[in-house]
Order: sequence, then C-alpha cells, then structure tokens
Amino acid sequence: MNILLIGSGGREHALAWSIAASPLCDRLFVAPGNPGTAQHGENVALDVADHAAVIAFCRTNGIDFVVVGPEAPLVAGLVDDLTAAGIKAFGPTRAAAQLEGSKAFTKDLCAEFGIPTAAYRRFTDAEAAKAYIRSYGVPIVVKADGLAAGKGVVVAASFEEAEAAVDAMLGGAFGEAGAEVVVEAFLEGEEASFFALCDGTTAIPFGTAQDHKRVHDGDEGPNTGGMGAYSPAAVLTPEIQARVLREIVEPTLAGMRARGMPYRGILYAGLMLTKDGPQLIEYNVRLGDPETQVLLPRLKSDLLTAFLAACDGLLDSVSLQWRREAALTVVMAAKGYPGPVEKGSEIRGIDAAEALEDVIVFHAGTRRDGDRIVSHGGRVLNVTALGSTITEAQERAYAAVSRIDWPEGFCRSDIGWREVARERG
Repeated sequence: MNILLIGSGGREHALAWSIAASPLCDRLFVAPGNPGTAQHGENVALDVADHAAVIAFCRTNGIDFVVVGPEAPLVAGLVDDLTAAGIKAFGPTRAAAQLEGSKAFTKDLCAEFGIPTAAYRRFTDAEAAKAYIRSYGVPIVVKADGLAAGKGVVVAASFEEAEAAVDAMLGGAFGEAGAEVVVEAFLEGEEASFFALCDGTTAIPFGTAQDHKRVHDGDEGPNTGGMGAYSPAAVLTPEIQARVLREIVEPTLAGMRARGMPYRGILYAGLMLTKDGPQLIEYNVRLGDPETQVLLPRLKSDLLTAFLAACDGLLDSVSLQWRREAALTVVMAAKGYPGPVEKGSEIRGIDAAEALEDVIVFHAGTRRDGDRIVSHGGRVLNVTALGSTITEAQERAYAAVSRIDWPEGFCRSDIGWREVARERG
C-alpha cells in the first residue's frame, strides 16, 4: 500500500516509524514531515490545509490510505473530503471531531448520555462567567471552547486568576477558540490518559499513559503541550480500564451514533481518577503528543492493520498485543518554551543517544540544514527509552539525554517521578 501521513511533530515521527515497519506499507509519504520522518518515508511539501491539493497528491501518487496525525485537519474536515473523493482515511469526520474541537459539545454530550464529568456552565459573556465563578467559588477551571494547542485551560486557584482567564479567552487571546468558555468544577485526584481505537461501534483499548504538562520540575510553571510521558499508567488498573470503557468510552460511541456522527479513529480520554471513580476531563480525537512516543514502541501488533480495521468496521475481530516493557519519553525544548523561542541552533549527539540500547529519539521541531540538525520549534526532540520498569526506562532516557549536545535546549529532570516513587515503594 502507498500511505500518506499528515503532520510534522514528534507524534508523526513515531507514527512514521511504526507504519513503515508494517509489511502492508510499500511506500510512505509524510506531509510536511520533519527530519525524523524522512528516515522512514518521503517528506512532501504539501499544504495540508488545502484539501484539494491533498486529494490531487493522493490521486497522482496512488495513495491507498491516509493517516491524519494532528487535530486541526480533522476538525477542518479533511477525512470527510478524502472520503468523498474515494480515498480511505483514518480519523474522525468533521462532525465527530467536535469531541475535541468544542469542549462545550463534549460536555453537553456527557450530560445527555450520563458520562461522568465535572459539573459545568457555558458562557459567551465575560461578566456572566465571572458572576458564576464568584458564586461558585475556587479552585475552578476555565477552558477555551475550541482548539488552543493544549494551552487553553486555566486551573484557577483564586478569583483574580479565574477572572483574568475569562477576560483573556473571551478577549481574543485564542482567537475563535475563545469565542465561548466552559467553566467547570475542579476535580481532585490523579490524571491519566486512556486511549481507545474505535470503528464507530466497537472500541478496543489502545494503551494508557501519564504525561507532564507543566514546564518545570515538580509540576511547576505554565502548562505546555507536554514535557514528557510514560506508559503504561499503573494507576489505570485493569479494573479501572474496564470501568472507563463501560462508563465513558462506550456511552460516547453510542451517543455519537445516536447523533448521526459515528466515531472512528483514536479516542483519547483525559481522565481524573477521583474518589468516586474515573471522570472525563476532556477528549482528544487523535493520538497524543508526546504519548504516542511511549505507546507505539510498546505495541507488538501491526499498527497499519489495526488502523485499517477501524476504518472498515472490523475491530470486533482485532486483539492488540503489547510488550511487557515500560516506555518513557523526555521532551527537549528550546529555551523560552512555552513562550517565544529562537530557532536555528545546532543539535549534536542524536546518533550517540540512539546508540544506547532500547533508545529512540523522535524528532519534533527540527529542520535539516545541510549536514546539520537545527531547532525549528518549541518542543524539539522526544528522547524515548524502553525498560523493564518505569524506573529503568527513566534511567535510560536521561542517559540518552546526556549524550545530546544542545546548549540552547532544556528538559525537565523528573519525568516519571510519580511512577518511580510508586515502584520504589
């Protein structure tokens, strides 16, 4: 098969690495890709927002299957347009992608179908939102309704912080994504991520992970797109995973079918494990970044076969196999992230890092400049390692980080700290 993969981040490098290993893959194109994806396929300079251009490329190059990595093309309806053109594509339709594209849509779905989540209210008027916050109390959570690159959520500990978040979001800080805000109750517990592969009717587990959103050690500083992750998440025991499928994922699939927008693709549930059980924080309609970088190295089954089965409605006959080993990834970011960063600094030592056993370095914000790899974004590299435990994977990942020579970059030094503490008792 000829495959086109859409995207350019660390998630897409991990997807390219996994797809290229499939015996079904004859040729892999990545649009636009990065220096890491170029190791596994051919990068193409394609404007993925131009759906007609994507369709034309598919026809010219005999593309049999398109895998869409990021959320923005899904929310923009790329899968709909490809399907209408007779090209098979992995990912939800525009309507189904509202599960990530609109937090208000998801909260209303949860309310209608009895899916456990935090109490909430929706607002387009700042004064009304602030009056509600003052009547409800703090801590409280303020979210921009639409896509905000993982940064449109404020967990406010004070009224001042909550009201400033409302003013910023409704005042245009996130553009159209902030035209409406969702204000919801603060949930106490531990966060974890549960992934399911869905074909519209059937959902099968696709691994668990925990990530680190805050930029600095000790979970301090502003939220980011993710500074590291590990898999599996031990707090998501088999019993809790069964509850998540039964109480959250399956009712969501049923609700989406009832609304005439069956969900196919990866459903990524961000969960809070409360004293009352798992509750949904939010959905993403694609694999996470950096969670993909710890999920796929653990997957023994063929990824392409699984994705095709999801598209064809055949997941009831699929059983995925996973490695026993744990995986951990450390994000190396440009200094200044998640704020403005300088691009173009040289990165050395990636080969030396990958020379270590069970280590893979996934590229994210990088660019090739002749023989050099240079930084080209905020989150730049994902240094990933396998180990018999999270502790061992952590040791290997940081040993690999130490081999990378990039003075203009930084990373957290405590990725996996919670699980390592549990393993040490």
